[in-house]
Amino acid sequence: MTEIDESKTLKPTKGERKEKFRNLSNIEIKKLYMPDHIQDLNYVMDLGEPGQYPFTRGAYKNMYRGRLWTMRQFAGFGNAEQTNQRYKFLLEHGQTGLSVAFSLHTIYGIEAVDEKALGEIGKEGVSIDTLKDMEILFAGIDLSKISTSMTINGPASILLALYIVTAENQGHTPDQLRGTIQNDILKEYIAQKSWIFPPEPSMRLIVDTIEYCTKNVPQWYTISISGYHIREAGSTAVQELAFTLADGFAYVEAAMERGLDVDDFAPRLSFFFNSHNNLFEEVAKYRAARRIWARHMKNKYGAKKAESMRLRFHTQTAGVSLTAQEPENNIVRVTLQGLAAVLGGTQSLHTNSFDEALCLPTEKAAKIALRTQQIIAHESGVADTVDPLAGSYYVEWLTNKMEEEAEAYFQRIEEFGGVIPAIKANFFQKEIANASYKYQKEVENKERIIVGVNDFSQKEPCSTPLLKIDEEIGKQQVESLQKIKQERNNEMLKEKLEKLKKAAEGTENLMSYIIDAVREYASIGEIINTLKDVFGTYHEDSIY
Repeated sequence: MTEIDESKTLKPTKGERKEKFRNLSNIEIKKLYMPDHIQDLNYVMDLGEPGQYPFTRGAYKNMYRGRLWTMRQFAGFGNAEQTNQRYKFLLEHGQTGLSVAFSLHTIYGIEAVDEKALGEIGKEGVSIDTLKDMEILFAGIDLSKISTSMTINGPASILLALYIVTAENQGHTPDQLRGTIQNDILKEYIAQKSWIFPPEPSMRLIVDTIEYCTKNVPQWYTISISGYHIREAGSTAVQELAFTLADGFAYVEAAMERGLDVDDFAPRLSFFFNSHNNLFEEVAKYRAARRIWARHMKNKYGAKKAESMRLRFHTQTAGVSLTAQEPENNIVRVTLQGLAAVLGGTQSLHTNSFDEALCLPTEKAAKIALRTQQIIAHESGVADTVDPLAGSYYVEWLTNKMEEEAEAYFQRIEEFGGVIPAIKANFFQKEIANASYKYQKEVENKERIIVGVNDFSQKEPCSTPLLKIDEEIGKQQVESLQKIKQERNNEMLKEKLEKLKKAAEGTENLMSYIIDAVREYASIGEIINTLKDVFGTYHEDSIY
C-alpha cells in the first residue's frame, strides 16, 4: 500500500472554516481519511461478521433485515390512569414496547404522603406508590405480550417486584415476562444523583435481582447499564463509553463474587446509551462499545457463550441537546440522533419529543417523535443492509480511537482500585464537570454553534402548546395511598416488613421478601424505610 504523504494530502488548506476540527470528545478530526489510517485493522479480530465475535458490526446476523429495532417511547406523567391512556395511544400508533418514566418521589423511594413529595407528584413521570398503582398503570395491557422497560434505580428491586405481582394478578407467570429494569446504581453516584443507600448495600440489591431473575424471570434484562445519564450530566462521548462499560464490568465482578456463573447471568445484561448531535462520533461509540465489551467478557471474565459477549443496547436521543428556543428545530436534531443510533446498531430506540425542553411531551409531539422512528425505519433505506458505514476509513479510524481512549480511562479507574473507590474519590464527577464546563464555554464563545440559540436565532416568542399537570393529581395520589393503608391487612404487612428487615441484616437474597411485602400493598416508601434502618443512607462529599 502506498504510504500517505500527510504533509501534502492531509495538510489543512487555505479557506477552511476552522483552524482545527474537533468532535464533542475533543478528538481532532483530520481533513481526510485514507487506507493507511486503518492499516492495522484486522477484519476477523477487529470487525468480524455481524452477530459474531467481537460484534463490532452488529449484535445479530441479520440486524434490521430480520426485525426492526423496538420502538420504545419513554412516557409517564400524572397518575397511573393518565399514563395508561398515553401507553394505549402510543401502542395504537405503532409503538412496539413500553418504557416507564417515574415521578421524582417514586425515584427516590418517598411516599406521596411525605412532605418532601409535595409539589413534585406526577410532574416528571408517573406516580407509583403501591401495587394498586401498578395494576392501574398496566390495566388492559397484556404483560405477557409486551416488553416493558422501567427507568428506576434506587428502588429498582421494588418496582420489579410490583411488575411481577401485577403480571401474576393478570394470570401470567414470571417466566413469561419480557423487559428491562434499569437498576444501575453506580451511574447514580457518578451522574444522576438519585441514590438512596450507600454503594455496598446498593450493589447487594442489584446482585439480588440478577440472581433472582436468572432463576425465575429468565427473559428479563436485569440491568440496563446506563451511559445516558452520564452524557446528560455533561460528559463527552468517550467518557460516556468508558464510564458505562466500567460500571458494567463492576456489576459482572460483583455477581461473580456472589458465586454466579458469568454465562448464566451475563446474557441478561443490557446497556442504555445516549445519541447526541455528532453523527459519526455516535456511530463509532456504539461500534466500539460492542467490541470492548466482547473482548473483556471473553478475555478477562472467561465468558464462553456468545450471548455473554454480545452487547445489546437501548438508545435515547439527547435530551440535553433540546432547546427551548425554536423548539421545532429539535425535530431535526432528534431525526439525526435517531439515525445515528440505527446506523450504530441499536436494539431499541426512544426519540425525544420536540417540546421536552419546555414540558412533558404533549400527545402531538409524542406522535411526531414516534413517526420519526417509523420514517427512518421504512423510508430511509438505512435498515436494508447491516452496518452500512463499515469500511469507511473515517468510521473505522474513529471506532479504533474511541476504543483506545476508553481503555485509557479503564486504566485510570483501576489505579483508584475500581469503580466504587473512584466514585468516593469523585474521579468521575470531576471528569464530567470539567467536560461540561469546557463545552459550555465553547458554546458561549461561539466555537460550537447551536442553531437558534447562539446563532441564526430569532426573537419571536415561543408559541408551543404546553402539557401541564393539574395540582389535583398530587392530592388524589395522597388520598389514594391513605385509602389503601386503611383497607389493607396491616398486621400481615407488619409481619412481612419485619421479615424483610431481618433478612437484610443477614446475607439472604431479598427479592422474595420484597415480593411478599408488595403483595400486601406495602408502599415503596415503607419498604425503603425498612431497608434504611439496616443499610443507612449515602451522602456525597462536595467537590469544587
